[in-house]
Amino acid sequence: MDTITPEPRPAWIAGHAEQGEGTLVVTHPFDGSEVATVAVPGAEQVERAVAAAAAVAAEFRRAPAHSRAAALEHVSRGLAARADEIAEVITAENGKPLRWAEAEVSRAISVFRIAAEEARRFNGEMQRLDSDPAGEERLALVTRVPRGPVLGIAPFNFPLNLVAHKVAPALAVGAPIVIKPAPRTPLSALILGEILAETDLPEGAFSVLPLGNEETAGLVRDPRLPVVSFTGSGPVGWSLTDAAPRKHVVLELGGNAAAVVLADWPDLEGAAERIATFGNYQAGQSCIAVQRVIVEREIAGEFLPKLEAAVRGQATGDPYDTTVSVGPVVDEAAAERVVSWVDEAVQAGATLLVGGARDGATVQPTLLADVPASAKVWAEEVFGPVLAVSVVDSAQDAFAAVNDSDYGLQAGIFTRDVRLAFEAAATLDVGGVIVGDVPSYRADQMPYGGVKGSGVGREGVLPAMRDLTVERVTVLTGVPL
Repeated sequence: MDTITPEPRPAWIAGHAEQGEGTLVVTHPFDGSEVATVAVPGAEQVERAVAAAAAVAAEFRRAPAHSRAAALEHVSRGLAARADEIAEVITAENGKPLRWAEAEVSRAISVFRIAAEEARRFNGEMQRLDSDPAGEERLALVTRVPRGPVLGIAPFNFPLNLVAHKVAPALAVGAPIVIKPAPRTPLSALILGEILAETDLPEGAFSVLPLGNEETAGLVRDPRLPVVSFTGSGPVGWSLTDAAPRKHVVLELGGNAAAVVLADWPDLEGAAERIATFGNYQAGQSCIAVQRVIVEREIAGEFLPKLEAAVRGQATGDPYDTTVSVGPVVDEAAAERVVSWVDEAVQAGATLLVGGARDGATVQPTLLADVPASAKVWAEEVFGPVLAVSVVDSAQDAFAAVNDSDYGLQAGIFTRDVRLAFEAAATLDVGGVIVGDVPSYRADQMPYGGVKGSGVGREGVLPAMRDLTVERVTVLTGVPL
């Protein structure tokens, strides 16, 4: 795909397209070819974006619900009208196979549609206060108001949908947002800026700043952006809370998601296919991609060959090839790291069943058994197409193994036993338990986030809207009830 433009793609400063003081070259992870050049805004432009967000905040939070909903509906329709184009752009900048890029665009369309619906029904509540004598003839109206302008920092792995999960809830509640896409993958966020600019949103309601990561520190500290919503690596995320201790910080920091296969599950081949697919989709570069596979011993002998065959069946290659399901990781350095972690596990005693090598930035789908618990591929987030298997004696041992982690985002439990499903939900120290499927399932309206090293706060349209706002109480006195 040739997406090179004659001049850099502009940034969006307070809703207006502008060229920058510098440029950024976006390359295709599969072969390193140049995809596009992007304008990088200078300090004066960044200042105008932040100042405009702060200036419009009071006006925007009082904008009628129908106007905010109409803007969000327009974005949903605009994404749908350009879906094929945007999917190709995502594949170009990110390297994910086109089938997964198309799915990402579809999800983003839904995110803005859901946000439009929620904007219309984001109401408060009324409380009678005469439950005590002192509250006679008093009535409380509890509403929610934005905490203030939002700084949204998005990662490379879902360059459109994770931007959507920051932009749509903010606009739905009337909070201006300054979005910083990942410097490797700014193109789909800039297209989103084009569509946002077609709406009647007030000047300053949004900016899209394709800045380098090192240029973001000033935005994090800026008191005019009291909310920071970050998705990315743990060390960077936790450093934001240190840099801005008095801000409201939302962190989605990833994990090492486990899929548990228990002895009562009737379709082992289906479970193997789901685990192989969602251990390798997005080249494993998803916070809830399957990484750890925990199998009850009673069925391990039957299940593991099925899983091995399913992993071998994952096709790598050019992400524009519709038969390819596993594309490259984000760059060659990431591929080298992933393979080094696999080699380290093998040297520590793990058995390499499938894969383990790379070609440029493409890592072969990899399956390991007998992995020591201390190995990085088990204990840390691989963010690559690597599955590690452990065999346990019981469901309780499996749940203990899931919890033996510094992370806690989501877990998948393959069981038909309702009691075990409820036991998993009560026992597992994670943000979400997916029963009957892989941990990689996510509906964009549901609360999504983790515990422990996986972060704080929740995404999902309505949960994020709540997180971006605070309760305000108005007490009416002398009201006959």
